[in-house]
Amino acid sequence: MSGVILSPQHPLSAGLTSDSRLVRAYRGERADTTPVWFMRQAGRSLPEYRDLRVGTRMLDACLDPAMASEITLQPVRRHQVDAGIFFSDIVVPLKLVGVDVEIQPGRGPVFGRGYADASAVAELTAIDPARLDEASGPIAEAVAQTIAELATTDNGSGTATPLIGFAGAPFTLAAYLTEGGPSKDHLAARTLMHADPGAWRALMEWTAELTGRFLRTQVLAGASAAQLFDSWAGALSLADYEAHVAPASAKALAHVHDLSYEVTDAAGRTQPARPVPVVHFGVGTGELLGAMKEVGVDVVGVDYRVPLAVAAERVGPGVPLQGNLDPALLAAPWPVLEAAVREVLRQAEAAPAHVFNLGHGVPPETDPTVLTRVVELVHEAGAA
Repeated sequence: MSGVILSPQHPLSAGLTSDSRLVRAYRGERADTTPVWFMRQAGRSLPEYRDLRVGTRMLDACLDPAMASEITLQPVRRHQVDAGIFFSDIVVPLKLVGVDVEIQPGRGPVFGRGYADASAVAELTAIDPARLDEASGPIAEAVAQTIAELATTDNGSGTATPLIGFAGAPFTLAAYLTEGGPSKDHLAARTLMHADPGAWRALMEWTAELTGRFLRTQVLAGASAAQLFDSWAGALSLADYEAHVAPASAKALAHVHDLSYEVTDAAGRTQPARPVPVVHFGVGTGELLGAMKEVGVDVVGVDYRVPLAVAAERVGPGVPLQGNLDPALLAAPWPVLEAAVREVLRQAEAAPAHVFNLGHGVPPETDPTVLTRVVELVHEAGAA
């Protein structure tokens, strides 16, 4: 892929988000205070979300531009977080190219069939990932509607609130596809990986191409950063991750790596082009953090199992971190939660920059007022 400069109207190029707390932290700079957002901040913990979703299936909500935009914006308005995370699901690109998949409440993505052998993989990978580009109109429109609203949203930083693009990593998609749905141990994926390396490689290359295009669509439409989620990579050994997964993650992220932006300052001078920041997060990936950094990312997200000071050693010097409050603590008494938040901020001093987040997603039963209070605490403590 040749390099692409984002359009002058893009929030990064227009200077709306290029100096936001989030983007500055993602490029390794400490801002006036620590930026904060939460994984799954848009969703079931918000009563306004539950009201909006009545009678609408999950994937239908993701593909309704007005609804997806509104859901993305709800936590930004309520919590005054420093970023919106695009409301979608990792299986949306699969749905858009014609794969039979639905999200069953209480269970997750369920496919019409599993793809656990060479013949099934061959059938799946015969679908041209480029079909996604033609089918992604609702995604681009939802992003456009969202950034139009975020351009007028100032949480006190003096800049527009940036939007983060969202996509599932190739291994996590493959884990669902091989099983035909959710799994506790992802045994079907791990079995195919070793039993038929050729079929596994074909599956991973296909999922990488598809999810990479999905992420690129969001950035081109206006997202100011991109995050790749590898929900199930923690099921892998380091050796298997490096040999059978990391190359596909790198291929997916290559769809964003060639995107950069130029900002013209007040004097009319065009600043040197900067790449769109890329974040990589995985669950249970404490032993993989260094390898995850090596797939080509600017920021590493850390789950709640590894202290940030330890994570900083594992990813190496100069790498901003994101995370990593244990979501369970959101239900703890305030003094306990406050102490935990401050400890995360203290641990994060080992990294050049930090974006406060959870070490996984917001639990559905979380009291939204607690999240708002955490945002206020992070902003106040980070400015000290």
